[in-house]
Amino acid sequence: MGRPLRLHVPGGFYHVTLRGNHRQPIFFDDADHDRLDTVVAEAIDRMAARVHACCWMPNHLHLLVQISDVPLGGLILRIASQFARAVQARLETTGHLFERRYHAVLVDADDYLLTLIRYIHLNPVRAGLVADPVEYLWSSHCTYLGMRQQPWVTTDFTFALLGRSRDSAVARYRQLMGLPEPCHWGIGKLAPHPDHGQILGGDAFVARVLRVGYQPKSRKSLDDLIRECGDRFQVSPESLKSRSKAQHLATARAWIAHEAVAGRIASICEVARRLGRSEGAIRQLMKHHSRATVH
Repeated sequence: MGRPLRLHVPGGFYHVTLRGNHRQPIFFDDADHDRLDTVVAEAIDRMAARVHACCWMPNHLHLLVQISDVPLGGLILRIASQFARAVQARLETTGHLFERRYHAVLVDADDYLLTLIRYIHLNPVRAGLVADPVEYLWSSHCTYLGMRQQPWVTTDFTFALLGRSRDSAVARYRQLMGLPEPCHWGIGKLAPHPDHGQILGGDAFVARVLRVGYQPKSRKSLDDLIRECGDRFQVSPESLKSRSKAQHLATARAWIAHEAVAGRIASICEVARRLGRSEGAIRQLMKHHSRATVH
């Protein structure tokens, strides 16, 4: 029986694990971690992806990455091949540095993002490498605390979920990291859906993803959607981009987002940018206004 096809959802969040071949080390000196930072930064810039959390363990790496229209496989292949070449050139060795197949799970960011970031940042503690994640130099934990500069790591999305100001968000992040295992915070454990091992989310998320995953790409553009929305809801493009939170505008914005994602016309990030809103705000609209209720 062949391996299942990877799920490709533009704008989707994926937890990626990439292990060393035969689970052997992938880092041979401290500078290798910096090399991987550089490789990942260049790859996500080229592929228009975003990293929300990362951790470089001695024989594997974790990434919480949000893709664009480019499938995840192309991004991971670029990261793995370029880093392997850099390491092998320095050590003058050949052979596979990484396992041939990476592990990836599509994540419902609305319900699991915080738990997953905590899981990734606590990996070194669970492995017995450090007592406190702040002692581990090769994860994005210290970036979230403002103690390290990693410009290619996106923290704004997570902080928008945690607090109104950056200071309050960082304080709540500290609280999140200090909670005893297992972390619940009203959200589920990190177990894939029982019927879909590539998805971390509930039944509603699975249904939405599978509909998105197999629907042909629409020929409409985002501009076409905005014009259609204007006719359907009797709103102007200017009002859609205004700061007003009126109910009819919220419904119209949610309709645009649902149609853009379902038709593979634009990612949530692109919709948010066009409507002058944060990605988190658009996701909240989509959550409160299901596709069925705005049609």
